[in-house]
Amino acid sequence: MRTTLTLDDDVADYLKAQSRLHGRPFKQVVNDVLRRGMAPRRQGLEPPTFRVVPNRSGLVPGVDPLRLNQLNDQLEAEDFAAESGR
Repeated sequence: MRTTLTLDDDVADYLKAQSRLHGRPFKQVVNDVLRRGMAPRRQGLEPPTFRVVPNRSGLVPGVDPLRLNQLNDQLEAEDFAAESGR
């Protein structure tokens, strides 16, 4: 079937590059890309499920991990005070 199709510039550039790269006619590249896009997903090709594996943090009991920035600020202030007092 013959039809007229208007492509965005980036899509046309990609298809032309694929045509040159593989040495195949533009028409064949367009048809192959469209067929791949219409094909149902094959089973077994789904990406694996992402899984988080927790690690022990090694925090000392009594240290609130939600207030670590405050602890860091306090330690920096103490270091600054010690350096200024020399």
